[in-house]
Amino acid sequence: MTAHSARKEHPLVDSTVPNLLEATFDYDLPPKIRFDGPLLEKIDGQLVEFDPTSVGTRDIVITDTTFRDGQQARPPYSIDQMVHLYDLLAQLGGPRGVIRQTEFFLYTKNDRDTLDRCRALGHKYPECTGWIRAVKGDFRLVKEAGLQETGMLTSSSDYHIFNKLKFKSRQECMDSYCEVVDAAFEAGIRPRCHLEDATRADWDGFVLPFVDRLMRMSEQVPEDKAVKIRICDTMGFGLHYPGVELPRSVPKMIYKLNRECGVPSHRLEWHGHNDFHRVHANGATAWLYGCDALNGTLFGFGERTGNPPLEGAVIEYISLKHDLCGIRTELITEIADYMRSIDFPIPVNYPFVGKQFNTTSAGIHAGGLRQDERIYNIFDTTKLLNRPPRVSLTDKTGADGVVLWINEFFGLKGDERINKIKCHKVARWVLDQYEVHGRITSISDEEMEVQVRALMPDYWAKYKSAAQA
Repeated sequence: MTAHSARKEHPLVDSTVPNLLEATFDYDLPPKIRFDGPLLEKIDGQLVEFDPTSVGTRDIVITDTTFRDGQQARPPYSIDQMVHLYDLLAQLGGPRGVIRQTEFFLYTKNDRDTLDRCRALGHKYPECTGWIRAVKGDFRLVKEAGLQETGMLTSSSDYHIFNKLKFKSRQECMDSYCEVVDAAFEAGIRPRCHLEDATRADWDGFVLPFVDRLMRMSEQVPEDKAVKIRICDTMGFGLHYPGVELPRSVPKMIYKLNRECGVPSHRLEWHGHNDFHRVHANGATAWLYGCDALNGTLFGFGERTGNPPLEGAVIEYISLKHDLCGIRTELITEIADYMRSIDFPIPVNYPFVGKQFNTTSAGIHAGGLRQDERIYNIFDTTKLLNRPPRVSLTDKTGADGVVLWINEFFGLKGDERINKIKCHKVARWVLDQYEVHGRITSISDEEMEVQVRALMPDYWAKYKSAAQA
């Protein structure tokens, strides 16, 4: 079929009333993710349908590795810092425990003291879990800590099995891992097997036979002690596109583990890395195809290029569920402010929390914001993130930007808002900085405050002096 013969006429649907597509773009929530059909994937020659709307009813969750993988890319947090961040994570996840678990190292006294102090806060969620090597001796640390679950490193690619761990055969490797799983069962601890480097592994030759064996072993213990599987995209090789072959296909990995090996969705977890800028898309794809847990870190900070950003997963979760589900989204901003206070680097253009994320310096955008903030703001960031849309004043901002800044500064809404005419002296001062004085930097809030006080004294007396009194 030629491009010409495939053409279809699309008549204009004229209207005098705007269609703002509010079923999707409900300003009180992040945009809802809506599906109009199944997800399709060809697996072993057969076309398989996946129902993406199942995420609305499944108990999908977020798990955290800020204190484990997140600490492998920065100087260690202090105990006080980790305890405070854990407390904030608990508040962010809400009473339903959307942020369900977080994991800790157990090797140093500081690790164990941090764990004890976090648990002493009494939060049900996130549940504190451990992380150890696949070494039976390490279970002493888990038992002494009194944890119910621990992750263990069960590397799955031949790069690791032969070149790193120096096993002589895959059988020897599998037997070694299973001995440690047995030790966990004997100790009454749920093992979470981390399939390190899964997106570079031989799935038919090692991963699937290994997981088959783990599922048979799990039949001998209660369900709440059965093995969990964490799929680790250690080098960021995973791909979310349909039609990709294993070992890089996220949909095929989830399908094989879920439907062929029989790993229930609630015992599957995705852990990604961002080497190719795919970390968030891959994590969300894992949710859609049947993996219930998405593992991330605060602001994506982790080894090398980082992990799925936890706050991004929170917003994605709400978009998929079409509901806040008890999540306190304003805590995202509070956590970011705290991280900056302890010298954690957050780029100014970073989504949701960067200093410039909902700030414009373009006059045409500022004009749009002044007329209806929905035009250039992604959702009600004032309500959800305690971050009203802002304008950065430069030579490109124009009078609209000045008016927007002044109204925000005075906190004016609706009919109280000041128009351009009443702000013209301040707008002229801003323009003169560039046209007359040759300025090349943006104008700070402190400078604007001085000018507003000097050039708009009546408004200052009405709105600022009264508030201060």
